[in-house]
Amino acid sequence: MNQRKQHIQDHYGRIVQSGSTGCCSAGGPDPTVQEACCSPAASKTPQWYSNEEVISAPNGSNLGLGCGNPIQSAQLQEGEVVLDLGSGAGFDCFLAARQVGPEGRVIGVDFTPRMISRARALASKNSVKNVEFLLGEMERLPIPDKSVDVVISNCVINLSPDKQQVFHEVSRVLKPGGRLAIEDIIACIELPQEIKEDDRWVSACVGGAETIERLVMMMKDAGFVDIMILPKAETIDAIAEWEPGVKVRDLVASATLTARIPRECDQIDKIG
Repeated sequence: MNQRKQHIQDHYGRIVQSGSTGCCSAGGPDPTVQEACCSPAASKTPQWYSNEEVISAPNGSNLGLGCGNPIQSAQLQEGEVVLDLGSGAGFDCFLAARQVGPEGRVIGVDFTPRMISRARALASKNSVKNVEFLLGEMERLPIPDKSVDVVISNCVINLSPDKQQVFHEVSRVLKPGGRLAIEDIIACIELPQEIKEDDRWVSACVGGAETIERLVMMMKDAGFVDIMILPKAETIDAIAEWEPGVKVRDLVASATLTARIPRECDQIDKIG
């Protein structure tokens, strides 16, 4: 594991171990970064989930690490197989498990052992039978080809040093016609090199953000169609200047990304 990935794994391992919530908890970014992404103003993010959703999930699964609600855009159906990339303590997985029902299945993949341990313990304690959690990296998913109906993720793909490989892996595991519904951080402009190269900014979900143009290119290269990337108006209201005249909210935004893998009959449809 390279140094950057080790830094991210350690960072999120400390969060789950401490019982804190939010990406800036538990020994997160240093004071310089906290001024930009972890100030009181930055914590005033929108309420992504309904009270009913929050209450329905096992206590201790919601670590406040997301930037949206992928369950809304995924439009899950009973009986579907769902994969959650970077599943953390399992919050979105538990919500998805309710929607797909006992005939469906939800798989959470995370590369932080402490996150997987927490999620598995909560699933066992709360007798959630249709969800499982696997230790693994999203660049090399421990999932068979064409075995998943829907892939969701919440503020995680920005952390990967090889996003193109992530999209190729997602394409590999999705069934024909399968869909992608994720929430993530995107770059509004080309990020300064010093932010891109700083592990602390990357762990804070800023330094690894990509522009819409690059994300669309990556998704097309992986075989996705019907790609939509919708930045949110109610985005990260971050706050303090990291350097004079430039605020974090001028650099990044949260967005909903949806796409699908072509169906086997799509080519026939075009010919017809």
